Amino acid sequence: MRSLWKGTISFGLVSIPVKVVSATENHSVSFRQIHTADDGRIRYRKVCELDGEEVGGDEIGKAYETADGSVVQLTDDDLAALPLPTARTVDILGFVPVSSIDPYQLDRSYYLAPDTGAIKPYALLREALRRSEKGAIAKLAMRGRETLALLRALEGDGEAVLGMHTLLWPDEIRPATGVVPGERVTVRDAELDLADTLMDTLGAVDMAELHDEYRAAVEALVTAKLEGRVPEEITERPATGGRVIDLMSALEDSVRSARQARGEGETEGEATVTPIKKKAAAKKSPAKKKATAGKSTAKKSTAKKSTAKKTAAKKTTTRKRAS
Repeated sequence: MRSLWKGTISFGLVSIPVKVVSATENHSVSFRQIHTADDGRIRYRKVCELDGEEVGGDEIGKAYETADGSVVQLTDDDLAALPLPTARTVDILGFVPVSSIDPYQLDRSYYLAPDTGAIKPYALLREALRRSEKGAIAKLAMRGRETLALLRALEGDGEAVLGMHTLLWPDEIRPATGVVPGERVTVRDAELDLADTLMDTLGAVDMAELHDEYRAAVEALVTAKLEGRVPEEITERPATGGRVIDLMSALEDSVRSARQARGEGETEGEATVTPIKKKAAAKKSPAKKKATAGKSTAKKSTAKKSTAKKTAAKKTTTRKRAS
């Protein structure tokens, strides 16, 4: 894989030369804009808004616009000369539990590869992070800006590596204030029990089996058009939107649908879906079953004794009459 950045991890007084390679790739469908009359490609041109002339790439530079509208041109040399200690250094600031990082803060993902002669210190940092189950918070300058990053130990395809996730700055994450309406609602225990049942019925997800169905459908459509045949019709999934009138009924219907999809079905005459928690509570414990069995045995023994007494009494009465 081609390296995107080279630098050094600063781990106290330990320096670890590394190369950064991308850990992700984009498989999303992309389309061209064309002239429908002749398939000619439509392109965007860069035009100066002052003279209306098209501008080539060698004439385009960077500038910073101040609050009062002033424009200050900045060259690549100006930016390269900035006094940033992180220009070629991944400067580790401290360590935090990986689970404490808010997923909203994650931006891009990379792998860190040891550069020449750095295998031992690289492995040291990787194993220290793995054993402590912590991640290193660092700063580095990459893609023309300084950014935060999370370094952590990864286990992938049998090979342990150092991973790096660039992070958004805390002030780049918008607060959730006002997202949810202010009205107060009450969620009942029965509704939560049914929601738990639905979650258990749907089960876990094997992430490795997931794929982009839209991309596959577009590729199949393109192939069909190239081959001059009618593309296969895709069965649409039933719409599940709309306003929920009865939440309990909707949850029960969802559980039934999920069970049918998993081939579990329902028992004949089952009117309602019993939440898993209630089912578990309704089952008798082994101790209760033994106690119940003991009571039944005791009742049977008492009944046998009573029958024996009655038989003996009858025999005594018969003997007295005979004498």
